[in-house]
Amino acid sequence: MLEEYRIEGRRAAEIAASVERGVGSGELEPGRLLPPLRELAAELGVNPNTVAAAYRVLRERGVIETAGRRGSRVRPRPATTAREAIRVEAPEGVSDISQGNPDPALLPPLDAALAAAARRHERQPTLYGAPDVTDDLARPARAAFDADGVPEGPIAVTSGALDAIERVLAAHLRPGDAVAVEDPGWGSLLDLIPGLGLRTLPVALDDDGPLPDAVERALRRGARALVVTDRAQNPTGAVVSAERARELRRVLAAHPHVLLVEDDHGHGIVDLPLHPLAVGGPTRHWALVRSTAKAYGPDLRLAVSTGDDVTIDRVRGRQRLGPGWVSHLLQHTVAALWESRAVDPARIADSYGRRRDALIDALARRGVPAYGRSGMNVWVPVPDETGAVARLLRAGWAVAPGARFRIATPPGVRLTVSPLSEDGIEPVADAVAEAIRPGEARRYG
Repeated sequence: MLEEYRIEGRRAAEIAASVERGVGSGELEPGRLLPPLRELAAELGVNPNTVAAAYRVLRERGVIETAGRRGSRVRPRPATTAREAIRVEAPEGVSDISQGNPDPALLPPLDAALAAAARRHERQPTLYGAPDVTDDLARPARAAFDADGVPEGPIAVTSGALDAIERVLAAHLRPGDAVAVEDPGWGSLLDLIPGLGLRTLPVALDDDGPLPDAVERALRRGARALVVTDRAQNPTGAVVSAERARELRRVLAAHPHVLLVEDDHGHGIVDLPLHPLAVGGPTRHWALVRSTAKAYGPDLRLAVSTGDDVTIDRVRGRQRLGPGWVSHLLQHTVAALWESRAVDPARIADSYGRRRDALIDALARRGVPAYGRSGMNVWVPVPDETGAVARLLRAGWAVAPGARFRIATPPGVRLTVSPLSEDGIEPVADAVAEAIRPGEARRYG
């Protein structure tokens, strides 16, 4: 039994809250072994199933981790530690293909658009009381949504896709609610959900997006929201196909109370069509988010969203009580970039596609399965993630450990093709094949 801290409670929620208080105060330090289920149940005078339920909640919130017979421990990395911290620092002389950044050569110049926004500011500076969304941004944003078949809805502007997703989730959910997410999936989203006090329910996927049966299971387990990446899924490159979209809409139609959140961060760098799940109104509340980061640059912190009236009104209303609005200088800059057609999605998609396909083909010739239908990343399942990352680093390649993206998915590594030249494809394929012992890798999902 713990000597320094006494866990208390009669119900699962009370026991979980007691552990979280101990972790927050530092009395339960990272790595501390928690009492076995039956031992703690006897100490508290409750059913072991009650303690099991409390430990399950704590695992889903990222507070503890369980290693079979070795028991449950406080996570060495608390839930507030970003998964992005699970990275390999590339020393001098090592090629870094781990970061997930776009190719700077494919980003448009911003000088003319920024100058136009500055001149506009000189003529008519934005002051308190101005609308939170500018007309010159809202009009083309809505037109682009219309062109892709996204249902009608108002526009919101946030400081990036993660900001938008956080605000949408907070508009409808409360601490303890469950969110169904792709596994493997975006590490920042996997951090955000427990950071909001929500629970994560993993959903397996393949090249065509989330598996309908997996989504159905998550919804039956009580998921109050589903987050789906429509294109360029991170880290697998999956794209929701037309048939998969129809299947998922049928699943969602049986759960109309579920909040649907679609992330289309691949807009502008993917030439595959969008098949939005919100078509036909399978759920009452929904939002679709588009970021400018991948097509125009990560430092252009802006995303546009649309959704049902209630959701977008709540997002904009809460935003007014915080930052107020996203800078009109940024909004005018993005509007000018859109008007000038500074980005050619087909050209960018082709550039990433040629490198991505070449790497997947090179790995296949070496007996290594790899995945990546769109975007800038390739996901490679491996039998030993830590060993593969270490061996690749020694071979001169820094890759992203799959632990940044996984919940229940088997080990893997993510390779970003944007830093790769044509001459780099074969060497990195050789290094990966040597690192993972071909034939032992397992299919993701």
